[in-house]
Amino acid sequence: MAELEPIAERAVEAALAAGAGDAEAFCQDATGLELRIFEAEVESLTEAGERGLGLRAWLDHRAGYAYGTDLSEQGIREIAGGAVEAARAVDPDEHAAAPEAAGAAVPIPGLADPEAAAWTTERKLELALAVERAAREADRRVIAIETTVFVDDRGTVALASSRGVSGSFEITSCYAYLQAIAEADGDKQTGLGFGLGRSPAALDPDAIGREAAERSTALLGATKPASRTCPVVLDQTVAASFAGFIGGVLCADAVQRGRSPFAGRLGEEIGSSPLTLADDGADPAGLNSSPFDGEGTPTGRTTLIEAGRLGAYLHDSYTARREGGGARSTANAARAGYRSAPSVSTSNLVIAPGELSFEGLLREAGDGMYVTDVAGLHSGVNPVSGTFSVGASGRAISGGELAEPADEFTIASDLASMLAAIRAVGAEARWVPFGGSVSAPAILIGEMAIGGA
Repeated sequence: MAELEPIAERAVEAALAAGAGDAEAFCQDATGLELRIFEAEVESLTEAGERGLGLRAWLDHRAGYAYGTDLSEQGIREIAGGAVEAARAVDPDEHAAAPEAAGAAVPIPGLADPEAAAWTTERKLELALAVERAAREADRRVIAIETTVFVDDRGTVALASSRGVSGSFEITSCYAYLQAIAEADGDKQTGLGFGLGRSPAALDPDAIGREAAERSTALLGATKPASRTCPVVLDQTVAASFAGFIGGVLCADAVQRGRSPFAGRLGEEIGSSPLTLADDGADPAGLNSSPFDGEGTPTGRTTLIEAGRLGAYLHDSYTARREGGGARSTANAARAGYRSAPSVSTSNLVIAPGELSFEGLLREAGDGMYVTDVAGLHSGVNPVSGTFSVGASGRAISGGELAEPADEFTIASDLASMLAAIRAVGAEARWVPFGGSVSAPAILIGEMAIGGA
């Protein structure tokens, strides 16, 4: 970490020397491993590392970007020269300018687990095999495992700019998941199990495998339910998927481009009072947490929807300048790595838990559907109107309790109507790593259209 900070600082100096009016350097040193298991054998193992520099340069309201992996003095000068030349070649943009320094970032405890580096590839393989084995041993009806995946990452980031931004941090993360296939009486069903943490030591292979087995066997014998309008309980993973999509259309870039059903609705009620949704880039439990964002702005919590009322959009420095009216960055400039410039995105989305237990949500629903999986959500939602119709599976709710399994049905509504129809939010939240980083409890929707038999 200490090694990267001087590199970032020298890159800024090199860009200024090459003619930039302002400059910002982002250095990254990262390693990652992805391990896939099939039938107790290694299907693929990918271990890769990257170390490089991305540099933004501004010149007369023109922004240029260049990157490279040669971090010698000569290599830094070439990257800096490339960024300045790129800035000279583009058309001016009145909103293009270097982000202002916004104060010192506060370190986040536990962002990097030192134990992660002690895990050998062999130990990670043993853990992945244990996940698969646990699913098979949990229930004799589990006949196969579609795939078992283990992923971990370790990295160091440093950032410096001519506006006085400077900082660095280390981060580790890992997760594992599998899809179990269960069979009985000629019917086959799949179920997902997963776990995540800062190091492999945080993963419980028995719990991950058991969850996949329980989810797959719970759907055996599923039938298509009758088409109707009824209460729907979204399980934590499905609620997280919807939250991730909603967070995306509350990013200022989508709003300003007219790609959000919530454009122009700040201060309005867009949901019911049980719903509070925030973006929190400093939550120690969130895998996308960091002391500062991709532009060096210190992270924190931005409440997007509070008790149903839309309170904020997510901004980076560019969308804030384009918005005007005193808008400021919410520290939501995200980077995919040193090869690309930052853009506005969610960090960790957090749905505030309610007071009802899962059993309480079912009782409140009475008769309806419990949805445990949806297919094609991100392609099935219109980002302008918010309308959606997506495939789903789960369990019927009868008399306030789980009943027969159901599949091959659709749930349909639009985001605004769905949020307004939220009747209750569950008390137990779970972090979900798919499609972002989301902490979500189960949610009861008072009314939703079911398309079935």
